Amino acid sequence: MKQRKKKIRKIAILTGGGDCPGLNAAIRAVVKSAIHELGLNHVIGVQDGFAGLIEQRVRKLRYADVSGIITLGGTVLGASNRANPFKIPRERKGEMTWEDRSDEVVRYCEKLKVEALICLGGDGTLGIAQKLFQKGIPVIGIPKTIDNDLLETDVTIGFDTAVAKACQAIDTLHSTAQSHHRVMIVETMGRNAGWIALYSGIASGGDILLIPEIPYDLEKICTVVEERSRRGRRFSILVVAEGARPRGGRQMYQEEIAGSGTDHRLRLGGIGKKIAGDLNRHGMEARYAILGHLLRGGWPSTSDRMLATHLGVEAVRAIADRDFGKMIAWKNGAVARVSLHQVIRGQRLVPKNHPYLEIARSLNVCLGI
Repeated sequence: MKQRKKKIRKIAILTGGGDCPGLNAAIRAVVKSAIHELGLNHVIGVQDGFAGLIEQRVRKLRYADVSGIITLGGTVLGASNRANPFKIPRERKGEMTWEDRSDEVVRYCEKLKVEALICLGGDGTLGIAQKLFQKGIPVIGIPKTIDNDLLETDVTIGFDTAVAKACQAIDTLHSTAQSHHRVMIVETMGRNAGWIALYSGIASGGDILLIPEIPYDLEKICTVVEERSRRGRRFSILVVAEGARPRGGRQMYQEEIAGSGTDHRLRLGGIGKKIAGDLNRHGMEARYAILGHLLRGGWPSTSDRMLATHLGVEAVRAIADRDFGKMIAWKNGAVARVSLHQVIRGQRLVPKNHPYLEIARSLNVCLGI
């Protein structure tokens, strides 16, 4: 006779890394489906990502607590992109040291009697989740990042909204670029992946599109701007991803930060300013706008609400099946459960043969080469 699985009695959820639109929709989906499908009274909400597990700060999330939050941006649980339980920074005698407090997190989860932990996040958060899974915590991951750079999923929560906001900003800048006969440079987020710049650049009718995956040639950009001017198009819209770099050159960054992953990261930014300066020195009037965190804020798009809801419900179903160590992905138009180990192998970058790059070339959009 097949043995019946013991009923799940308590689960927890946290949002790690940077915030993005759609997180609250996912939290709502998890809590409501856990109450309806698992018969729970509430879900444990961990406050401020992994910091809440380290500092033992949690709250109960009942049905009423998540009612109406689907439209809200950010996360009602708070987030932290610096709290890594495997690598906590500590300054001792003027020197920075690192502490591994992951065993404390495991003991705290045992104290809470958590039978499943849902982690919403990007590569840093899910990398930590995988390591906690290896230490015995039953983990399920949900992909969220505006950068859309996670492996094993076609799209992540927050990406669609970020693209829509970038498009709105670029659309707005068209008129001032045209009125003043300028090159208007718009810098988007995305880290080492060019997905936001690629989608928003094409959708908003950008003339020049620069992404990290294709190092650019400044002379080519100047030639394109000059040719447009000769044809009577005395302005150009240049969309650049923050991780873009010139051929043979380096990425621009502001500072080094401790990320939610296992090592330090460079805070990218400033490439828009550099290109504007380069073009001005070539006699072309150029201005730049850095969209930055504007792309992370505000209410989520319809697509992000639907994606977050679908992934949240499937996460609860994976818990019911005790299918742990997985991330709930969106692949080929449907949900899928993929190994966290596979997800954290690297970043999902724009391939050189991506159809949208081919579309850009067909539209005579300059890719910097």
